[in-house]
Amino acid sequence: MAQQINQLLQNNKVWQGKQWHRSQLTVQASGFEQLDQQLPGQGWPQGAMTEVLYEQQGIGELQLLLPALAKLSKKSQWIIWVAPPFMPNAPALQQHNIDISKVIVIRPEQCSDIIWTIEQALKSGCCSAVLGWVDHLDLKASRRLQLAAEQGDCLSYLFRPLQQQQSSSASVRIALHPNRNTDQISYQLLKRRGAAPLYGQHIPRQV
Repeated sequence: MAQQINQLLQNNKVWQGKQWHRSQLTVQASGFEQLDQQLPGQGWPQGAMTEVLYEQQGIGELQLLLPALAKLSKKSQWIIWVAPPFMPNAPALQQHNIDISKVIVIRPEQCSDIIWTIEQALKSGCCSAVLGWVDHLDLKASRRLQLAAEQGDCLSYLFRPLQQQQSSSASVRIALHPNRNTDQISYQLLKRRGAAPLYGQHIPRQV
């Protein structure tokens, strides 16, 4: 049996868990060294969906993305926000070097239109990133958004309440939790393709 396993491992078509970080992914660095080391390809996946789950709003879910968004805003493409719970603070975004002329905020009138709007933005090919806030997302809709992100070769971030999480096609699922230390963001990597989950992680907030 051991000989047969060794023969299989010598076949280049066999993938081993320790190889996850070597996969050839197109990624955008998160701006947090620790987090990059933990993400497949060492960054947020492009052409794929990342879910940001939070226990409550305002515990670092946007702070987590600011360094990446600052770099993306230097491109000619748009950064689209769909149904954010609050209007983005333009001075705060500028303070983190985000070109707000590249930011578009869309607020669909009907909740049923939110997923459709996110999907269309992802497929458009004119966005470097799409951020969407949804309360409920079934597996069928999750697959649609994942395919749309692939089609548009776009970074996709979906913000969802942690208690509402369902099965998902996302490549990365990161959950944020409150931290008494306001200088830190506490998170868990519930899903990262090719690697085991990580719990009890902390990174410093961006100043």
